[in-house]
Amino acid sequence: MRVALPQLARGAVMGAADIVPGVSGGTVALVLGIYRQLIEALHSCVAVVLKLLRGDIPGTRRAVSRVPWLWLGALGVGILTMIMIASGPLSSALATHPVELAGLFCGLIAGAVVLCWRQLDMPAPVHFVAGAVMAVLTFVLLGLSPASGGGSAITAPWWAFFLGGGIAICAMILPGISGSFLLVLMGLYAQVLGAVAERNFLVLGIFALGCATGLALASSALRWLLHHHHDLVIASMVGLMVGSIRILWPWPNGLDSTAMQLPTGGEWLVPTLLGALGVVIVIGMEAVANRLRTERSTVGQHGASSR
Repeated sequence: MRVALPQLARGAVMGAADIVPGVSGGTVALVLGIYRQLIEALHSCVAVVLKLLRGDIPGTRRAVSRVPWLWLGALGVGILTMIMIASGPLSSALATHPVELAGLFCGLIAGAVVLCWRQLDMPAPVHFVAGAVMAVLTFVLLGLSPASGGGSAITAPWWAFFLGGGIAICAMILPGISGSFLLVLMGLYAQVLGAVAERNFLVLGIFALGCATGLALASSALRWLLHHHHDLVIASMVGLMVGSIRILWPWPNGLDSTAMQLPTGGEWLVPTLLGALGVVIVIGMEAVANRLRTERSTVGQHGASSR
């Protein structure tokens, strides 16, 4: 119980972040000091699946015993509970205030761009080029679609939810980039949110299966890329987020359109203020994370010196 209750609370915070584009569940895990433990727990689950597929029954038993089931289960319950609670109000807000919410999302992504770029260990010209190329490609490709699928009605085919889940779950490995943001880019964000709010378990089941498949297939590859080409991967993700302005620009219709125009009259004020709030939220989260890491490091050094 002493393990489960803190994990439920941490999961609730991560769940609240996971449904908002621009705030990464991985970033929140960093803030809470559980990112490395989370990645190792997820990889222990992948190891179970791989050994089972190989028919290695003794190895599967050993892998199962290494999974921190209580820790991971409590975290998952907290995440899912918060998603279920918050998805309804957020889905309604998307329908009634698309421009204002797009302004908030735009600010969250802008803050995430700053946060991600700071993760580069040794920025070099090649990283600027990679980011710029990715930004231009994303901007152009998004413009090929007249709309982003901002409505919550389920119109996408089943395979799109499977593929979307597989891609979005990879954001958990990358602090700074949000799985919800990737769903926005794919035009699935409002539909997945609507499926959660309406308890459409068929769509949610397909989406969850895609998440599980994507985690099993891509987690090791992402870890390898981050280990061997960390700065290039992060720079490309920054470019992806910068290019996404095509879909996140509040005017004229928020997430419902990839068209872009300048605001008229006084309609610029509220989305702009919400955008500024989004930047403050993400940058503030990074400041909290840095402070907590510093405090943990200081405590660890004091503990080592006392011994």
